[in-house]
Amino acid sequence: MTRMNRDTVIAIVLLTAWGVLLAASFEIREPDYGVLSPATWPRVIIAILIVLTLIYLVQSIREGVPEAVPEEDSPWSIAGFLAYWRNIFWVYALFLVYLLTMPYLGMLIGGLAFVFLLLNALGGWQPKQLVLHAIIALVTVGGMWVLFTFGLRVMLPPGEILGYF
Repeated sequence: MTRMNRDTVIAIVLLTAWGVLLAASFEIREPDYGVLSPATWPRVIIAILIVLTLIYLVQSIREGVPEAVPEEDSPWSIAGFLAYWRNIFWVYALFLVYLLTMPYLGMLIGGLAFVFLLLNALGGWQPKQLVLHAIIALVTVGGMWVLFTFGLRVMLPPGEILGYF
């Protein structure tokens, strides 16, 4: 019997979840007005997730099961635990700060700060990376703001700072 690696199992679980979400999207009520079904965008996003997960599944099957890695001889410690999982803690801590400051900074300023700080926390604070991370934050958050504001006509929270303008 062939063993599966963890990535293969995760890809199968994700595909199952996407299948459940896709099936649930057919339960979205269809109004008798408008030309675009309310289920269109959820189905588009689910289809993209399915394609990306299929790519993940193929890559994980191609990679195979990794060889056993010997256990480390060092004893367990809180500092070692925090160092090993520091990226996860950075993501959750910065997201918490983003959520708590959303009423004051708004989506645009808060989103720019969140993406910029998260990229630097995860990728390092090298001087030549700062400009790249700033450009990525501006393009992604600014692009999302433009899409929602002008394309979808949805006003995102301006916060107290931009709410005065």
